[in-house]
Amino acid sequence: MGNDALRSEGCPRHVAIIMDGNGRWAERRGLSRVEGHRAGKEAVSEVVRTAADLGIEVLTLYAFSLENWNRPQAEVTELMRLAERYLDEELPEVMANDIQVRAIGRLERLPPRVRERVGHAVEKTRDNGSLKLVFALSYGGRAEIVDAARRLMRDAEQGRVDPEVLDEKIFASYLYDPELPDPDLLIRTGCESRVSNFLLWQIAYAEFYAVDVMWPDFRAEHLREAVCDFSGRERRFGLTSAQIAGNRDRGSA
Repeated sequence: MGNDALRSEGCPRHVAIIMDGNGRWAERRGLSRVEGHRAGKEAVSEVVRTAADLGIEVLTLYAFSLENWNRPQAEVTELMRLAERYLDEELPEVMANDIQVRAIGRLERLPPRVRERVGHAVEKTRDNGSLKLVFALSYGGRAEIVDAARRLMRDAEQGRVDPEVLDEKIFASYLYDPELPDPDLLIRTGCESRVSNFLLWQIAYAEFYAVDVMWPDFRAEHLREAVCDFSGRERRFGLTSAQIAGNRDRGSA
């Protein structure tokens, strides 16, 4: 299926990806885990280009979790270097393709050089209007909810929020980047089928797609296959198929 057909047949607005399998990919080849992360960087570049080409509005990549801080220090250091390198090397192409960079997570935990690169990329691309490329860095879904609750409690104490009128929409406005739409499609690579503390609030109605490919081997065709699969699903949001059909008929009347 070509890109134009994908766009016309229900392309997801927001795709989120759990990029899993770098370490296992390397170990199966007798390489260090660091080599797996380096190979994964190439997959990121190709997937970003493909997402922009498909007309996806938001692409969120689970780049580094809060739990990843517990990995061996050498591996963590290399992951931070790769983040720096990606932002430095890819920024010209990102600008040329009108891509806007964003970041979510407890960014204050990032090393100063990485924080600086992230901040520069976000500021430099702020006015770009094509794909929104969101990096989840030092990120945890539960942490995001806790951080949102903490900010909400402070506002409630100061009288800015009435607890009696609190609803899901108000709570969501306290998440890291409330301007982003919820993901329509969540992809996980690496032969696993769990969400790993990723966007726990936002993926309530996301379609899940697990692929038996390690992240360094994930390429444009895999993203297209996932999008094609998504376009063939019926998203009911708690309704019945008959209700969906009726709403569709009324909308076309």
